Amino acid sequence: MSNIQNSFNFNNSNTFGTSSETAVKTFMIQVFAWMSGALMITALTSYLFGNISSLLSVLYRIDGDAIIGMTPIGWAVVFAPLALVMVMSFAFNKLSFPALVGVFMLYSAVNGMSLSTIFLRYEMSLIGVAFAITAGMFGVMAVMGFVTKADLSKFGSILFMGLIGIVIASLVNMFVGSSTLDYIISFVGVAVFTGLTAYDVQTLKNIATGNEYGEATMSKLAVMGALRLYLDFINLFLMILRLLGRRD
Repeated sequence: MSNIQNSFNFNNSNTFGTSSETAVKTFMIQVFAWMSGALMITALTSYLFGNISSLLSVLYRIDGDAIIGMTPIGWAVVFAPLALVMVMSFAFNKLSFPALVGVFMLYSAVNGMSLSTIFLRYEMSLIGVAFAITAGMFGVMAVMGFVTKADLSKFGSILFMGLIGIVIASLVNMFVGSSTLDYIISFVGVAVFTGLTAYDVQTLKNIATGNEYGEATMSKLAVMGALRLYLDFINLFLMILRLLGRRD
């Protein structure tokens, strides 16, 4: 699985102090703005590397129309996204706001490179359909997570266990190569990342409700929140794409 859910932990309790609705809306607008910007960078980078042979050859060794291996840069691109997420998470307090934004934008570009092979495996029309379905599902669950009065924190442990199960099953299937297991992983993945979208949005809303953070820290938390939702969207998209592109 090319992408994993960010483990940067936010408190999802409802113990924060009260703040104005304007502050909450401002914070969430920042989160979705950064997320949208990152998704656009990823989409553009992925399209360019997936459709321009000279760029694709930077990542892969190509013989005719077939990919026969990866270049050193290609291997670096495989592991760079995880490394950059770890930098953002563990160096959060040390990084300045511009530096954190820079790492996030770099991450979205490198992640786009690693996703470029979807243009070799799937038709453009299928990718477009998968993106439209993902956007619709993500939007509905994001709204639900924002407006619901129910406490979704009780589902957090269940979703996290489902996520760990997906990672383990994906690693096993790399060696087994079972199409049935791949279908199950994709189906469960759609359910998990759909749930995580609502859960994460509510978590971010609760953070915005708190008064204990300064403006600078809130700006950085908005970037980290954008990363969290970005990962939900990308992983949901990949799971839906795998389901739609499945060949029996």
